[in-house]
Amino acid sequence: MSQILIIDDDRTMQMSLARSLKKQGYTVAIASNGEDGLEKAKSIHPSLIICDWMMPKMDGLDVCRHIKAIPELSNSYFILLTARDQVGDIVQGLENGADDFLSKPPNMNELKARVRAGLRLHQANQELQDQKQILEQELAKAAEYVRSLIPLPLDNLQITTAACFLPSAQLGGDCFDYFWLDDDHFAMYLLDVSGHGVGSALLSVSILNVLRTRSLRDNSEAQTTVNFHCPDQVLSALNEYFQMTEHQDMYFTIWYGVFQCSTRKLTYASGGHPPAILLIPGSEFKASAKVENLHTPGLPIGMISGAEFETATCEIPVGSRLYVFSDGAYEISMADQSIWGMAALVQELSDSFTSTYSTATSGIPILVNQIQKTLEPGQGFEDDISLLEISFK
Repeated sequence: MSQILIIDDDRTMQMSLARSLKKQGYTVAIASNGEDGLEKAKSIHPSLIICDWMMPKMDGLDVCRHIKAIPELSNSYFILLTARDQVGDIVQGLENGADDFLSKPPNMNELKARVRAGLRLHQANQELQDQKQILEQELAKAAEYVRSLIPLPLDNLQITTAACFLPSAQLGGDCFDYFWLDDDHFAMYLLDVSGHGVGSALLSVSILNVLRTRSLRDNSEAQTTVNFHCPDQVLSALNEYFQMTEHQDMYFTIWYGVFQCSTRKLTYASGGHPPAILLIPGSEFKASAKVENLHTPGLPIGMISGAEFETATCEIPVGSRLYVFSDGAYEISMADQSIWGMAALVQELSDSFTSTYSTATSGIPILVNQIQKTLEPGQGFEDDISLLEISFK
């Protein structure tokens, strides 16, 4: 049964309202002033509150503001009881959170009708809140599953990896992985599906599974298995397999590279993705680094069937580091409403390389700390941030 709280300093009005509502089967609580009403509301969490506007110390507007500011009570339907009927008064009440008004003294038939309507709205809002909570729990489970797919760090004689994944408030479509194709070739990639939500996350997981199982086939009649040593072939096959018209108009960007240890050659291709950043130590392994952008032209994957992708190659000097990231790593809104930007990210990457090179430790913790400093207190990320660090020993 719905709980109704009456807050009024007029004893006669209290009893009149309570008697009428109890006859309709409602459970009714009474408070004689604003302070007492606020405490009772916190205690019983009423579905609906009828509150007199004009009361000493804490008037009805103050009570309403306090009630609506408490998350557990914000859904309580709030009716202001008032003799005021001017438009300005009504606007003032609405701006302070009131849901409805009753003239004083109230007509009992109007009281019954407004209470019934208010309780229907409260019930509908409560059901929406419950569904929202269920959805948030499901999204949290989905986000945890996505995090469980992040590969473990690698550290061997040739390559060391580190990574970070900072999720936004919404489930996103970032994904990255790395694996050995054979004893001499090491593959790595990072992708970012358009949009947010379960759909984007599911598509990124589907792409991850296709790449991990190496089950991708080309578009020829023979359906030949794609050569994962050739980045342009991988992107071309992904483009045909994941056309956006077949996947709810979602597309994705990707940077994919293969490092050959014996020749120290990195072959790579990108489809609409930000460039990877290669940091090369200075002469005689001094801390200062040379910065190279590794990027090839190409549309995002899935936009146009038959799109072509280019491969590029570069040599990786000993001691270099490669960073691959999603655009969420630099498209960050700062306190002054500006965007942090690619240049700032590259500078931080270079600085962290300088400060950690001599100890051969990852620069990602320093970078994450700097990224978080760009946010205002309590501000979350607008997009997922994924960052992959490959150190070449």
